[in-house]
Amino acid sequence: MDKIIDILDSIAYEKGLKIEEVETALKEALIKTAEKMVDETLTFDANIDRANKKLELSQKVEVVPDGDSRSLGLDEEGNNVNPENFIELSEAKEIDPDLEVGDTVDYDLEFENMGRNAATILHSNFEYRVQRYLEETLVSKYKNKIGKTISGTVTRVDRQENTFVEIGEVKGMLPRKSRIKGESFRIGDTVKAVVKAVNIDKANGLIIEISRTSPKFLESLLRAEVPELKDEIISIEASARIPGSRAKIALATTDASVDPIGSIVGVKGVRIGAVSKQLSGENIDCVEYSAIPEMFISRALSPAIIQSVKIETPAEGNVKGKAVVTIPSDQKSKAIGKAGLNIRLASMLTKYEIELVEVGGVSASTGSENQEADKTTDTASLEALFK
Repeated sequence: MDKIIDILDSIAYEKGLKIEEVETALKEALIKTAEKMVDETLTFDANIDRANKKLELSQKVEVVPDGDSRSLGLDEEGNNVNPENFIELSEAKEIDPDLEVGDTVDYDLEFENMGRNAATILHSNFEYRVQRYLEETLVSKYKNKIGKTISGTVTRVDRQENTFVEIGEVKGMLPRKSRIKGESFRIGDTVKAVVKAVNIDKANGLIIEISRTSPKFLESLLRAEVPELKDEIISIEASARIPGSRAKIALATTDASVDPIGSIVGVKGVRIGAVSKQLSGENIDCVEYSAIPEMFISRALSPAIIQSVKIETPAEGNVKGKAVVTIPSDQKSKAIGKAGLNIRLASMLTKYEIELVEVGGVSASTGSENQEADKTTDTASLEALFK
């Protein structure tokens, strides 16, 4: 036991833990061992004396009034208690005249006298508690990295095509659903992805769930490529992806002299092209964000040119609002996009259900016949578009 302090310091350094956490783990393990070897109904306490480099173990006994039922083995409700946890005041004063009711008397115990089994139990309990503190430290560390990009080396691909990645001191798992369509990885490949969640699995321990399909992955890649994003001159207000096919991002700036879209795209598309390459050639559309819903929806449906946008009050229980977009016939295909990608992404980006109403035609969302748009003198919607 004379080397206990040096051992604790060494463990704390090797595991990257605070010395206080390692000391607490040892004290908890020592108390648990004493309960196992002596009596689990007794009250124990442990202390580490750094000055004398000693590990102290003691039994704590509470001072109670003379005649208190607890010293006879019964509490106030009549339940059984261990009378060895209590000592009457008159008896306690024979040990120390200054003791009062509520104080405790400590009886020192020698851990070395508990035998070899005690050492084995102590080692097991201590190792378990150190591991719990280590997991808590790693969980806290990687929870702070949620939404950020990390890289790792593929170590295994299971039968469900989940890809396991080594990320420093922990394991990362890239589920098949979080992999861009058409991608495949082999052992030894380097994978870049965004941290999605931190979980503790009974079989595998701490698992960091990563994703390559999350919009946050796109945002993280853009921040690494565009200095204006990192410096917060430009901000990404919203993003939406159909992984591997197409994405839309809404941009805003705090500096009127900065062109947010131009900054993201870069000279000759170099910046956005570099990000697209990391996403298996995913096309990325940039739109300027607006706090005015009608304006934002109109921009989100680009390259289509919109005639008007009308926001409807969402039905009770429906979180997502609805926007009725009136559009010329020749712009309908552009608004919908190939395989409906454009309108789906616009809806995901703006958080509105979008219904297209073709002037003199049919509704793109419902297919019902619509009469030619009525003429109106109310230009509020048009004014909102150009504010």
